[in-house]
Amino acid sequence: MQPEIRTEPVIMKAKACIRKEYGAIFLSLAVCVFIFVLRHMSDLEFQPKVKSTIIMPRVSSHHIVNRSFCTFQPLSPQDALEERLILDSIAWPETPLLPSPISLDQTTDPAHSTFTILPGRKGGQWHVGDQLEVMIQTFDFQGRPKKSGGDFITARLHNRKLEAGVAGQVVDHLNGSYSAVFSLLWEGDAQVEVTLVHPGEALSVLNRLNREQPDRIYFKSVFRSGSVSETTICNVCLRPTKQPLCNYTDLRTGEPWFCYKPKKLSCDTRINHVMGGTKPNIKANEEKLFQSGVNLKVSIRASGPACFVLPQKGQPKVKSSTVTSGPSGYYYKGVWQAVGGLTIHKFNASAITHCLKGKAVHMYGDSTVRQWFEFLNAALPGLKEFDLHSPKQAGPYISLDFANNILVTSRFHGPPIRIVVVSTSELRYIANEIDGLIGGPNTVVVFGIWAHFGTFPMEIYIRRLQSIRRAVVRLLDRAPGTLVVIRTGNPKDLNLFVSLTNSDWHSLQCNKVLRAMFKGLNVHLIDAWEMTLAHHRPHNLHPPPPIIKNMINHLLSYICPQKGG
Repeated sequence: MQPEIRTEPVIMKAKACIRKEYGAIFLSLAVCVFIFVLRHMSDLEFQPKVKSTIIMPRVSSHHIVNRSFCTFQPLSPQDALEERLILDSIAWPETPLLPSPISLDQTTDPAHSTFTILPGRKGGQWHVGDQLEVMIQTFDFQGRPKKSGGDFITARLHNRKLEAGVAGQVVDHLNGSYSAVFSLLWEGDAQVEVTLVHPGEALSVLNRLNREQPDRIYFKSVFRSGSVSETTICNVCLRPTKQPLCNYTDLRTGEPWFCYKPKKLSCDTRINHVMGGTKPNIKANEEKLFQSGVNLKVSIRASGPACFVLPQKGQPKVKSSTVTSGPSGYYYKGVWQAVGGLTIHKFNASAITHCLKGKAVHMYGDSTVRQWFEFLNAALPGLKEFDLHSPKQAGPYISLDFANNILVTSRFHGPPIRIVVVSTSELRYIANEIDGLIGGPNTVVVFGIWAHFGTFPMEIYIRRLQSIRRAVVRLLDRAPGTLVVIRTGNPKDLNLFVSLTNSDWHSLQCNKVLRAMFKGLNVHLIDAWEMTLAHHRPHNLHPPPPIIKNMINHLLSYICPQKGG
């Protein structure tokens, strides 16, 4: 809101003063106006454009939407409807309440559960182009069939010798049984692998934690003025206390961020941001729901033989009625092939340089996006990183190839950031950075944002993506030739701590939100989830080099669809 000033009384009296003093020297006029303003300050009603950076406790918040102790600025009717529809679309099946104290007896046990490959054609034959369907039946630790759904199960089809693999589409029938459907994309052996990532009861815990304890990872900032310094706790959501808050909500994007106000210093003396620590507070025995080798990313055994895929024939293909969507791609001989239009080329160093010649590539996001920046730095001998003296992991980073006019930059997204100390001057939101680009056919924008949001209600992630999407729409409106590529999240190695703070389940939910949010826009997605799930290498937050290489080939194939080498 612009400042609102009642000027009519001031102007009228000033004019009278000017008429009265007409012909006098300029100094007399200035003195007249100055004295008049001093006498009539009460005639000015000033409405500040920006609210104070200090929030006192128990202040009326009738313009704030409250969920637990997280506060959200109200959305436009259109954005609010979108948020509600997205939340409904990703709603996970609820599981029956467990008795207290918690026992695993009634929870899903992967050791008792099984899967069976359903018959294909007559004689049990499958051909390239068919779909293979697997029926999964879950049992509890007492060996009894489960009667409810809600488990998080993943599946892949693979042939280690051929370095082939594809992710399966899993459907929950809400009665303890699940289907996994695979597209058959290569000839030869095909082994099915089904994994219980989390039992549904564990997901109920994660959902509750994100709702009730979004601050179980907390952050800190140092405030400094001269020789005086103080450190306070910061977060998207801060629990109400008698201590005032410093409000660092971004004025352009509306992204919320708060710190408890220092006792002696002002809010504008904040100099940095860093992850403070963790305080997961789960109930008694809930850790039993997250045990490696017991019920956390454990394979479910097969109750029948594997399948052998024959060459494609002219007869009608065997298709499952269970799913309507297929995979985004698959591996064959270690190379990722997209399904549905794009031809992915293989790029050596020379081909990469030729593809990027004359281009500026701007990367925004977390450390999984920084991996791409680091890959290009290592792969291209002419691309030299310019030392900005940035802290390791935090950035920002910039690399240049002067001979070929190539610019590659990398910058972390705005808070929350769970890494090393970052100067407040380097805390930049992706939407604001995109708004600062001119864009055009020689500009490539890459972003990926997911890994640092695993402890928050999904509304916070939705709103972050809404602000980024608005910036992307503005960019494509002013520079339609700009290429925008988005990296999804990927599965990772899980233990108790990672499960409670950055679970694969939350990452999958973020991916669903991301796809819904950017559907219909002229942007491209690189499906890091399936590219990691389909590969034979162990899952890691930062996928290993063979997967990164395939991701880079995918990215470059969007930039240079007719090239490779």
